Formats: sequence, C-alpha cells, structure tokens
Amino acid sequence: MALPQEHVPHRLIITLCTVGATLMQALDQTIANVALPYMQGSLSATYDEITWVLTSYICAAAIMTAPVGWLSARFGRKYLFITCLVGFTIASMMCGAAQSLVQMVVFRVVQGVFGAALVPLSQSTMMDIYPIEKRGQAMAIWGVGVMVGPILGPTLGGYLTEMYNWRYVFYINLPFGVLATLGLLFFMPRSHPNFNMRFDWIGFAVLSLGIGGLQLMLDRGQDQDWFTSTEVIAELVLGSLGVYLFVVHMMTAKKPFIPPSLFKDRNFATGVVVMFAAGTVLVSSSSLMAPWLQTLGNYPVETAGLIMAPRGIGTMAAMMIGGRLASRLDPRKLMALGIVLLVWSIWDMTAWTPDVAQWRIMAIITIQGAGLGLLFIPLQVLAFATLPAQLRTDGASLFSLFRNIGAAIGVSVTSSMLAHNTQALHEEIGGAVTPFNRELQNGGALTHLWDPATRHGAAMLDQVVNQQAQIIAYVDDYKMMIFTTAPMLLLLLLMRRARPAAKHEPIEVGEL
Repeated sequence: MALPQEHVPHRLIITLCTVGATLMQALDQTIANVALPYMQGSLSATYDEITWVLTSYICAAAIMTAPVGWLSARFGRKYLFITCLVGFTIASMMCGAAQSLVQMVVFRVVQGVFGAALVPLSQSTMMDIYPIEKRGQAMAIWGVGVMVGPILGPTLGGYLTEMYNWRYVFYINLPFGVLATLGLLFFMPRSHPNFNMRFDWIGFAVLSLGIGGLQLMLDRGQDQDWFTSTEVIAELVLGSLGVYLFVVHMMTAKKPFIPPSLFKDRNFATGVVVMFAAGTVLVSSSSLMAPWLQTLGNYPVETAGLIMAPRGIGTMAAMMIGGRLASRLDPRKLMALGIVLLVWSIWDMTAWTPDVAQWRIMAIITIQGAGLGLLFIPLQVLAFATLPAQLRTDGASLFSLFRNIGAAIGVSVTSSMLAHNTQALHEEIGGAVTPFNRELQNGGALTHLWDPATRHGAAMLDQVVNQQAQIIAYVDDYKMMIFTTAPMLLLLLLMRRARPAAKHEPIEVGEL
C-alpha cells in the first residue's frame, strides 16, 4: 500500500527514536577517546594496544555494515532495527564491566556488530518518511546524530570519566537504548520480511577477509616493525586478496549483497569516495586532539572535553544552515565551502605548540566542526538525489561502510604515524644532545637544570626532547590530513545537481 510521505503516522516519534539510535552508535566511536589513558591503566595495556578499543569497534562495524541492506529485506527493517538496538545496549553494558583488554576488545567487536546497522537503517527510514522537498532538513536532523556524536563524544567522555568512572562512558547507552527500542517497538510500522532470500556468504566472507586483514596490518604494523614482519606481510596479502575477490564477486555474481548497480549512479559513486575521505578525518582528528590537550597542553580530562565541545556546536549550526540551504543552493558550493574550512582549520593546527591560546584552539575547532557540517548534509542530499528508492537502504549501508572504513584507517594510520614519528624524532633531536652543545656546557643558562651527568638532569632533558618530538609528530599527522582532505574539491566536479522531483513521492509502508 502506497502512502504519501506527509501522512506517515507518528513521524515525530519515529524521528526521535532513529536519531537517538544514530546518536548512540556514533557517540561510541569516540566517547572512549578521552578515557583511554584511564582505561590503559585499568586494563594493563600499552598506548598502541589501547587504541584497539577504538579500531576493533570501527572495524567490526565496517564489516557488518555491508550486508545491512540484505538483512533489512530478509528480516524486515523494524525487526532488524529493534534486534540491533537491544544487542548494542547489552554489549555496551558488557564493555563497561570488562576486566581485561581481551574482554574489552571482544565486547567492543560485539558492540560494533550490532551497531553497524543502526546508522544505515535510521538514514533510510528518515529518507522514506519525509517528502523529497523536506529531505535536506530531515538529513540535517539525522546528521546531528552521525556527525555530532563522534565530535561530542570526547566532551561527554571526559565529563563522565572525571565525575564518575571510565566505565560510565559505556553505561550511558542504557537509557538511550531502552527508550529508542520502546519507541520503535510501539510506533514504527510493521515490516514484511522476505524469508525466501539467500545470503551471499561468499561475498561477505571475502569482504570480511579484506577489511579484517588490512585493519590488522594497520594496527599491528607499528609493533611488528611493519614489512620486516612475516605477520604484517601475511595480513597485507590476505587483506588485498579479500578486497580483490570481493570486487570480482560483486561484478560477476547473480545476486551479491551489494548491488553493483549502485555504482552506476555517478553522484552516489563519487559521494562514497568523498565520504571515505571525510571519514578518515572525522574520527582521527578527534582522537588526536584528546591526547594532545592532555599530554602536551597539560589540561585536566574534564577541561580537555570542554575545550573540544565547540567543535560540536559548529557542526550543529552548520548542519542546520546547510540543511535549509541544500534545497535552495547548489549543494556542491556548500560542500566546497565546507572542505575549504576543514582544510584551513587543519592547516592552522600545524602551527600549534603547547603555548597556543585556549581561545584559539576553541575557535579553530569550531570552524573545523562547521566545515564538517557544511560538507556532510549536502553530500547526503546530492549523493542520494538520483538513486532509485529501492536502492536506498543498500546505498545507506555502503555510505556507512566507507565512512567506517575511512574512520578505522584514519585512526590506525594517524596513531601509528604519531608513535613512529615521535620515536624517530626523539632519536634525531636527541642526537644534538652532546657535550659540544653550548647550552649544555658550563656557564650555559640551563646547565644545572639539564645536566645529563645527573639523574634528574637527564630525566628533564629526555622529557623536553620527547615533548619536542611529539609536537613535530602531531604536525606531520595534520599535514597528512590536509593531503587527504583537499583532493575532495576535485571530486565535486564529477557530481551533478539533481533535477527537481515530484512533490508527493509515494512510500511503501511495508518497507519502513
């Protein structure tokens, strides 16, 4: 039965529940960032190992995002939505109760498995219950959860860690999960499962092999000295083989779980690439900022969280503005402005030192958040504007897949580069610490403080060298982000503005 979108019952309640589910899932990508040093001590983990708490979740979500379209058609969108919400909430409680790093990583994987479907299901639901002329505003409301979640995560995580305990960054999901589940259970229209569909196990297996192999290579590379390790080489080979086999299978199989017809739409195909590039910056910039503020800026954990809050404010404001303008102006112009603001903000961060003023940090990350907001909403509108309605759930799943892959790669690469460059630069700068350095000779202003002949002097000297190495290593990471973000401007040339569509686009209630 077709029903005009403006007559969908209980639209407001469905909207609140879907946005709540999106916010809860997106929040968990970064809410643990500020709490990582505290978790590191409780779980007896090294700095490189504790980042698995982030990457295990993102990687699991990336793998399980791809089959969401098939799962939604097979079991019904409503039933899949509710199952994933319940599983995600229970897994969150298990993460909060974890007693070891192994338990934490396992529970985070389970959390990512159930959380993978929440974003694409909520996005396709929002696009179906709103008419096309209101889709920009609908995507702005929905985008608050997707974009603001990762950005506000460190702020909320810092507050919960300081006021209570790091475990509460996971326990906070309980009220959101219960309310969203009850709302969808009672007010979301029933869906009609298709139990005759068969799952593409081969495609899913090779995709999992590709994503898992490459992610393990990125996570383990720094510890295993990269390609001098047989393990890292094997992970690279298996990951590359999995990706290759998945592409071949998708193009040749009769019914792959990711329809290749998605890539025939030029707007959508280009939008996926832009989303991947944006994903590498979305989470990694936040995961770098939290330790920068605490280790280099010497800010307390709750202050570090508050300093990062304006980024979310900038994103929300830009999303609301971008949502209203997306249907009136060329979305490509809004996206271009967002990319320029994003690149400029990252470029300014390459000049930061521990002495940078607090107001400047907050101003720049506000601009950075606004850039992300202006990029994200028009991208959603433009990428899905020409996509057939029957491909929306698959398209939303693929968008989330590439965003999650980009986020996982971004976090792994930036954290690995930070650790490697800090070590290399420490050795390089330390090479200048010799008896021939005038500042260390008798009579120098810092002779007594930095005397390498004493235990205290050597420790102080090493601390200064390590701080300088970290400052430069962070700059190198930010420069890499610029080279990842700036080329998105060229991709906008491949996208075309959608033609106006019919005002009353019908919707199948059974597909909700």
